[in-house]
Amino acid sequence: MRKIFLISILLIAGAYDLRACDICGCGVGSYYIGILPDFKKRFVGLRYQYKTLTSHLGPGGSRSYLTTAETYQTAELWGGWNIGRRFRVIGFVPLNFNSRENQGVSMHRSGVGDIAAVGYYQLLDKQQTAGSKLLVQSLWMGAGIKLPTGRYEPAEHKENEDAPNNFQLGTASTDFTLNAMYDVRLMDVGLNANVSYKINTNNRYDYQYGNKFTANLLAYYKIRLKEKLTIAPNAGMLYETAAKDRETKKYKVDISGGYSLMATIGMEATIGNISAGANFQPAVSQQLADMRIKAGNRAMVHVTYLF
Repeated sequence: MRKIFLISILLIAGAYDLRACDICGCGVGSYYIGILPDFKKRFVGLRYQYKTLTSHLGPGGSRSYLTTAETYQTAELWGGWNIGRRFRVIGFVPLNFNSRENQGVSMHRSGVGDIAAVGYYQLLDKQQTAGSKLLVQSLWMGAGIKLPTGRYEPAEHKENEDAPNNFQLGTASTDFTLNAMYDVRLMDVGLNANVSYKINTNNRYDYQYGNKFTANLLAYYKIRLKEKLTIAPNAGMLYETAAKDRETKKYKVDISGGYSLMATIGMEATIGNISAGANFQPAVSQQLADMRIKAGNRAMVHVTYLF
């Protein structure tokens, strides 16, 4: 149990020492995983994510006639494939729906976002008994790539320099991720940890989103109701940091950077080959773009086919 505790701490503790792209997970290039469906070979599914952001805040978070409400919705095709016992590939194809409203004037932007893929290698796959109970551990390490398939509007940033450059469908850059997934379960009670560090490159418009670090920790409990029906209520925390964006590789963008801490509560269910889940993520603490940006609560639902 001491080894389990140390691994969990190491996976999460790095979040407080690193500076990381898009503010608070809104807008471009955010790939939250959470608890994966319990699949043996492959899965494919649809996820829907809803996020909000308030920008153009004044000193101390005060509102003015410039204050803008932004909504980011994503319908995402995602899937995973276990290759043999040690390799796993997960892919994401997002369709983004962005909206912005200020004083009754609305603006909308929608289209395909940046597709991404992550490859994992399983470093730990262990089952043992702890007293009379079964203890199961797994650790996956991997790396991924995000391609510039989403549309990027350079004029958006030039015309709104006092707002975060989030209202984009893509980043116009090829970016890379380093990932780790750790899961430990004692009988039906488990702990799941995910960490990801995203390395962003300079795009062709000479804009570079800051590198991003994300870590989430979820506790869950599996309840078997019938032979083919299992539910797993879960709760935990999600932490993200965002470094300042840069222009021409040297000038920091003031309206960028910061951190957010979200609570997470959700439910996963598996009925035969069908997995479904939902979670709600209320904001707990944040400091974004020198308090000129405020993240709202988030929600996500998914339906997945296991085969």
